[in-house]
Amino acid sequence: MFVTDWRGLLQLVAGLMLFGCGLGLVVRGAHGQGPWTVFHEGLSDHSPLSIGGATIVTGVLLLAIVLAMRVQVGLGTVLNVIIIGPATDLTLWLLEEPSSAAARVAFTILAPLVVGLGSALYLGVHVGPGPRDGVMTGLAARGWSIGTARFVIEAFAFLGGAALGGTIGWGTAWWLIAIGPAVQISLSWFDRSG
Repeated sequence: MFVTDWRGLLQLVAGLMLFGCGLGLVVRGAHGQGPWTVFHEGLSDHSPLSIGGATIVTGVLLLAIVLAMRVQVGLGTVLNVIIIGPATDLTLWLLEEPSSAAARVAFTILAPLVVGLGSALYLGVHVGPGPRDGVMTGLAARGWSIGTARFVIEAFAFLGGAALGGTIGWGTAWWLIAIGPAVQISLSWFDRSG
């Protein structure tokens, strides 16, 4: 599965960069992270990996699950593993935690919306889901709604991240509520299958 035009490639890369940016925003919001970031931070705390590095390692491991589910993979799958982790680390490097409480709240509220938009951008090109989204689309192919599938995998990541000591707060609950609808609504805007 390869991109056949420059607009598709731009949409794919922009989506993956936005995804990583959203993960960085929730960390800088400091009101609790999205479940996968809770997991990646917990993994980072127990290893020499950065949060972005933990994202890459987790992506590679989840790729094995996606392949077992027989979800078609492609360029989007590979670039997801390669781009999102470094984009997260770049965002964290560029953005300090805001001193303003209002800015931290805004970062926390915007983060799952940015990730949902990023997901829809790259999934809409149809060149393979990333490992986490591959699990989501694999469940959707088995009759689950996108929103429910996303909620379930985020909840499993949350439990693992909590066990590893990742940062949890009201932002984590907001992420669980917002991410499924954000992906589902945004997909209707950026689907290039027609």
